[in-house]
Amino acid sequence: MVDSSRGGGAGSDWPDARLWGKHDGLPGAYPVICHLLDTAAVAGAVWDAVLGERVRGRIAEAVGSSEEDARRLVMLWAGLHDVGKITPQFQRLVEGEFAKLAGESGYAEDDPAGRRAGFLGHEAATHWGLVEFFRECGYPMGRLVRRSPAHQIAQLLGGHHGCFAESLLAKEVANPSGHQPGLGTAPGWRGQRLAHAFAVRRTVRAEKALESVLPGPLALVIAGLVVVSDWLASQVDLIKPRMPAQDWPADDTALAGHFARAAAAAPGWVREAGLGRAVFPDKPFTGQFEFSPNPLQADIAERLPVVVNGPGLLLVTAPTGDGKTEAALHAASVMARASGAGGLYFALPTMATADAMFARVREFADRSVEGDRALTLLHSMAWLSPDYAPGEGAVDGSAVLADTEAGRWLRTGRRGLLAPLANGTVDQALTGVLPVRYGFLRLFGLSDKVLVVDEAHAYGPWMHSLLVRLLEWLGAFGAPVVLLSATLTGRAASSLVDAYRRGAGFEEAAAVKPCYPGWLFADAASGTVSTPREVGSSRERSLRVETRRVRWDIRDELAVVPARDGRRAALHEILAPVTDGGGCVLVCCTTVDEAQRTYRYLQSVLPELAAREGGLRLLHSRFPAHERRRITTSCESAYGKPKTEMEAAAPRGGSVLVATQIVEQSLDLDFDLVVSDLAPLAQLLQRAGRGKRHDRPNRPAWTGDPAEPCLIVLEPLDDKDRVAAPRTWGTVYDASLLRRTSMLLEQLPGGVISVPGDVQQLIDEVYADDFGAGLEPAAARELKRMDAERIASAVAQEQVAQLTAIDAPYDVVDDLYRLSERGLGITEDLLTTRLGADSGRAVCVFEREVGAWSLAPDQDVPLPAGTVDREAIALIMRHTVPLPGSWLAGRTDENAPPRSWGKRPLLADLALLRMRCDGERWTGRLGEREVEYSNVGISAN
Repeated sequence: MVDSSRGGGAGSDWPDARLWGKHDGLPGAYPVICHLLDTAAVAGAVWDAVLGERVRGRIAEAVGSSEEDARRLVMLWAGLHDVGKITPQFQRLVEGEFAKLAGESGYAEDDPAGRRAGFLGHEAATHWGLVEFFRECGYPMGRLVRRSPAHQIAQLLGGHHGCFAESLLAKEVANPSGHQPGLGTAPGWRGQRLAHAFAVRRTVRAEKALESVLPGPLALVIAGLVVVSDWLASQVDLIKPRMPAQDWPADDTALAGHFARAAAAAPGWVREAGLGRAVFPDKPFTGQFEFSPNPLQADIAERLPVVVNGPGLLLVTAPTGDGKTEAALHAASVMARASGAGGLYFALPTMATADAMFARVREFADRSVEGDRALTLLHSMAWLSPDYAPGEGAVDGSAVLADTEAGRWLRTGRRGLLAPLANGTVDQALTGVLPVRYGFLRLFGLSDKVLVVDEAHAYGPWMHSLLVRLLEWLGAFGAPVVLLSATLTGRAASSLVDAYRRGAGFEEAAAVKPCYPGWLFADAASGTVSTPREVGSSRERSLRVETRRVRWDIRDELAVVPARDGRRAALHEILAPVTDGGGCVLVCCTTVDEAQRTYRYLQSVLPELAAREGGLRLLHSRFPAHERRRITTSCESAYGKPKTEMEAAAPRGGSVLVATQIVEQSLDLDFDLVVSDLAPLAQLLQRAGRGKRHDRPNRPAWTGDPAEPCLIVLEPLDDKDRVAAPRTWGTVYDASLLRRTSMLLEQLPGGVISVPGDVQQLIDEVYADDFGAGLEPAAARELKRMDAERIASAVAQEQVAQLTAIDAPYDVVDDLYRLSERGLGITEDLLTTRLGADSGRAVCVFEREVGAWSLAPDQDVPLPAGTVDREAIALIMRHTVPLPGSWLAGRTDENAPPRSWGKRPLLADLALLRMRCDGERWTGRLGEREVEYSNVGISAN
């Protein structure tokens, strides 16, 4: 027995305090054993503050112990995460500290072994080095390594840097150092790894052994807890005042004292980081919002509490403008109380819609949420949002601010989903089911929250497949889900509901036939799907649909005189009354290029309108970020919901907004008339929902009945007089869906759609297998060919999703490697591209004087080219513009950013567009492509 009055050495049973675990930013070396105990203490605080009662109970049941024993076991595991730092390779990273060990024979490596060993990361060394310890603690170790608890927990802890390594082989487990010389072949390395592990076990008093492998979802939750605990315990400002003395003994007494101090401080560290659990008090709908509920909201408020007894999925289908957001927030509070969930994530399709929703979620939290309420906004440009600007307490990171403002710790890196409340883009959640580094941390952040997915219909086959996989995991976690949709087919609804039920353990499919408008609830405990409740709409109306078939050749759009049967002539005729008759009209175009050409054409043929302030506006994605925000704010002011009855009664002056499909989602805009290029039926109905959306009694007479919205659809004709997408559209929309939509619109009785009564039937019909049964043979063959192409494309995208996504929870039985990269090279950017967003960003710089570059064409905003601080980065990013990947692929050295930007991840990949003025135009080059900057944004010549 070694004397416990002194610290251990290479051959001691006590930890050697000379082995360092933290060094950068500290006045000296921080012993590994201290960091291990700090992390164990924080894990206990995270268990208490973040994990809900239901989750803690499931973990206790899985390990076969009381909750207190389970808590100690999780603390032990978290405390062992950095045992892999006890290797010669890691210790040698600080030569001065390694020199203190080099003279002892127990640490001395023979050179041949050192030369044989490739570099072994300390996280991998943890995986390799802990199996023996767990086996000695009584964790079973069977012949099949990956199904052994001793290996599973070692693999789990080896993943604390975001990726789990492949399972070890039986021969590697039997002789780790022999097969992995990077562990250290001298006996002191192995001995000290065991000494540290046993010391943590004694100090934490975690005697319980894990007897069987953990279910995949619970293993993932614990892995997330370990990562969070490690990050919190690694903060330099928390370590500095706790540095041990130079002669600190590291005996049991000293270790117990260090651990006790860390355990006492850890709850404060967790609280200051903004972690914790939101509480959703029982409030009526009118206590959460300043208005009475409409029929949908009232029915959910009355009936949902009757059917919700725990976790489950709520599907709400209703037209745009029917108050689905408020219905979802109220439902989330009901479901959180019933399930014990401790937070909320409201996910939207785009950054713009997420920004628009942030203030509404924050207001809801202020009125309706108690407990820990730190709120984050999650997307790549969130930190530029003025609504999310950090306040005083977030600048130094010392504490989270009062109420709902999240501090710097939660705003950093991949931590946003750990906040009790969050609002952002759906890709932040879907990344959790991609095999990317720390993807499992996102799932951990969602595992005990209510997830609200808005616009659940808005994703193609690839994204839909990822959403299916995410719902499987959330069903396995028992995390409540709310899905919102204005145009979801019955088939798609079934796939989403059944995915959640599969995750919860119910394999048989349920017959889901959503009502419109209405809702249904799938119970996670029983798998039962409630009878769909059809509710009335406070906005029942008849949508008048007019179709005009027009020529769409780009030559017509560029011609001085438009063709009589062309798109431009049709637009001129439709919009001419706006100049004298007033009213607000939306013209929705398919591509940015088309929107720019349309805007320029309308400037020429409606000069009086264009000359008025706000008479003619243009909104699309290819504006600099600050300019797009300004335009969006202007549109919300001009076309948004009236704030008073007097404002609603006032006639609006003539105005036209030319836009792309970015106006479809979550922007509360109200027009007297909507004109749209042909698009799939679901998108057309979304756009039509912006027509006569609010009560305005004084709408222009030329737009018809004030209560009856009108949608005019411009259908493109090819040279054979068939409705077909122009070549300038590329592959934006599927050809067969456009053809099917056109045929359905042609067959509308009286050219009218009853909203909401006809919507669900039409949405299902446009995808029906027997669509077009009465067509002429030639037309039927053509449609069948296009359908085959659509189906093949969908199948291919679904297969890509299956290849790229992590396994379903019920398939992650014993090998956590299935949750990691697996050599696929997948990055988080893949989601941004697949969402349909532009795949890169550029920044225009303008040569106002020779060699002097400005970020603005009309004023001197010097380009930051030297050292760039946070303010400079923010300035640059506010001037960036998204561009298609096909444009950026041809960039040359001329488009390279300043060298100093390369050290800043946000700036390193930007393309620089050097714009020069010839007296009339600002032009530049992006590779071989000439680009122009003007009042219509970035365009290509």
